Amino acid sequence: MPFEAYEDSVQRAAGLCGIEREFWDIFGHHHVTSLDTSKAILASLGLSCGTAEQLEQSWRERQCGEWRRMLPPVIVAGVHDASVPISVCCPIEAPSAIAELHFEDGSERRFEFDLTALPVEATETVDGAALVRRSITIAGPLPLGYHVLHLAVGTRQAKMRLIVAPDRAYRPAAMQGGAKTAGLCISLYGLRSSRNWGCGDTTDLRAMIDWAAELGVAYLALNPLHAIHNRRPYNTSPYLPNSIFFRNLLYIDVEAVEDFQCSRRARAAWNTGETQREAEALRQSPHVEYERVAALKLRFLKLAFCQFLREYHQRTPRAQAFRNYVAAEGDLLLRFATYCALDESIHSRQPDVWLWTQWPAEYQDPASEATRRFQQKSWRRVLFYCYTQWLLDQQLEAAQQHARAAGMPIGLYHDLALATDRFGSDLWAHREFFAAGCRVGSPPDDFSPDGQDWAFPPPNTERHREDGYCLFAETIRRTARHGGALRIDHVMRFFRLYWIPDATDAANGAYVRDRADDLIRILALESVRHKFLVIGEDLGTVEPYIRETLERFGIYSYRVFFFEHTHDGQFRLPHEYPQQALVCTATHDLPTVAGFWTGRDIEARREADLVAEGAYQQQWRSRTAQKQKMLDVLHRAGLLPPGYATDATDIADLTPELHQAVIGFLAITPAALLVVNQEDLTREPHQQNLPGSTWQYPNWGRKMRFTLEELRGNPEAVGCTRMLRHWLERSGRISSGVWGSR
Repeated sequence: MPFEAYEDSVQRAAGLCGIEREFWDIFGHHHVTSLDTSKAILASLGLSCGTAEQLEQSWRERQCGEWRRMLPPVIVAGVHDASVPISVCCPIEAPSAIAELHFEDGSERRFEFDLTALPVEATETVDGAALVRRSITIAGPLPLGYHVLHLAVGTRQAKMRLIVAPDRAYRPAAMQGGAKTAGLCISLYGLRSSRNWGCGDTTDLRAMIDWAAELGVAYLALNPLHAIHNRRPYNTSPYLPNSIFFRNLLYIDVEAVEDFQCSRRARAAWNTGETQREAEALRQSPHVEYERVAALKLRFLKLAFCQFLREYHQRTPRAQAFRNYVAAEGDLLLRFATYCALDESIHSRQPDVWLWTQWPAEYQDPASEATRRFQQKSWRRVLFYCYTQWLLDQQLEAAQQHARAAGMPIGLYHDLALATDRFGSDLWAHREFFAAGCRVGSPPDDFSPDGQDWAFPPPNTERHREDGYCLFAETIRRTARHGGALRIDHVMRFFRLYWIPDATDAANGAYVRDRADDLIRILALESVRHKFLVIGEDLGTVEPYIRETLERFGIYSYRVFFFEHTHDGQFRLPHEYPQQALVCTATHDLPTVAGFWTGRDIEARREADLVAEGAYQQQWRSRTAQKQKMLDVLHRAGLLPPGYATDATDIADLTPELHQAVIGFLAITPAALLVVNQEDLTREPHQQNLPGSTWQYPNWGRKMRFTLEELRGNPEAVGCTRMLRHWLERSGRISSGVWGSR
């Protein structure tokens, strides 16, 4: 067959599978997806690409599978009429269809349709039989929720999931009409105090809430709290978690656990000089010592668990609450806890085994007989990891209640990571929901000229659809739990992701589209049900239709000061920012304001040997130009005092005046939400994460400059907070708790 015909087949299949043929990067450069990239992604999607005939056959078989079933696995609809496509034989087996809609509240509704009156939308011959596709309409209004539709046509029966979702995400009444508010972004692991065990915990969080509420902010934006392996330098990123469904036990305040307090063994071991010296050393360490903190907490959590087991067997009310929690969490928790127990057990016997892909083959399958026997034999070890999640869930629930009681109308603002570690429990437990042969990244941009390779597999869209989006909804629901706001890291994931075939680099990937309308609607449903705001991190290469869709669904855009430029490359003025947005000084992956001004991030890349000399010099030239533009816009906005320098080269460091001007600039924008990073509040030069580095930089380990105790007593810390308070008052962003209870 001529090459041109084969190429046409590949491109046609690529288009049908959502692989985009081209895109424009942030620099305005046009990229065309290569034939090899399209073939590799098609193979990752399960299609055979050896020849045009094989490709056509595999695509045909996929389509026939859709026709063979009478109903699709799921439909996501609005509250008005729901249109449901059905596939029936021709001639029709029976002239009428009987539908029963089972609502999640237990009620039912019955419909009957005359199939002969419905227009034919498409026809197909499958396995020698003629099939027609028609659509039935379920009349609204329909209640929000996850329902099940049963359909009978003659002797054929089928069922599907019908998800009814709102047209917009949740927004409190007081956030309507141009109301504005503000919050602080903190790295919970980096909170320093005189009492913690070397890592910020839920009691530190409550102390931070008390201080922040006095300052007048409405929320504390947290790093993702997802479970990680707590091993430096490769397994500490909260954005590459072990599990996206569960949380990191390092955040548990062990001393606040009732079972720790009741355990004589635990208290005696804690009060030894050796243990106290270790805890103090971890507190004094400039960076979070993940392994040591985890080892210390696990030791005492296990002692607390031994105490709890007495209650567990006696079936006390508290033990029953735990049993109810485990039952409600279901198979997701069981698989996560089993993974943790297996990981611990196998590694203790074979210290060189760090990854589940290195485990004995019989344990690499979560549903295997060997895994089931392990669960039975090691039930205490498995139950222990369920126990740690229960404790953390209770403490975070108490922290959110504390925030609301303190007058913070939003309280905790959680963050949903895009990624999950390919060697973590989610891939072990749910690998069919991920596509093999590719990984996710991003094309070239201002801060990553060669693109980024995030080294985790993309989602298997068709498997999520077959699942009725159950697992997807759980990622939203569990991450947002005990919070009033949810940030979606890389919200473009719902529309498209940049796939990089395993055999190539980040510069040779392609965008692959997802079922955005379904995913956004489910996000809106969870938001409305659980009353949390949604912020979509829409940075990088963003098509206009993406932001238009987010705006239509009431999802806040995410605007970073450094990235907001006009078409001629100048910084936007405050009034040019959108109202339905969150504005912020920086993100975890970007330089702090002080770091931007001094070029600390550029120097860090050079020190880590991540940039060649030519690129290093170019980055400095670009930064010098950007600093001047930044200074210019602050002058134009009238935020610098009379006589302040107009030439950026005359200002070596971030001065108090410049610092205040940046905070003030964002405060006076019309954006509904403002968040100030903890590092930018206290003028710290070092960012939390240096993209592209692992061991070369202390990623995800930097502690806050001031302890929680110093926030009220250190003159410099007090000066920074007074400055922020001034701008919150001046811009009308002070929170007084007037929103009341949700």
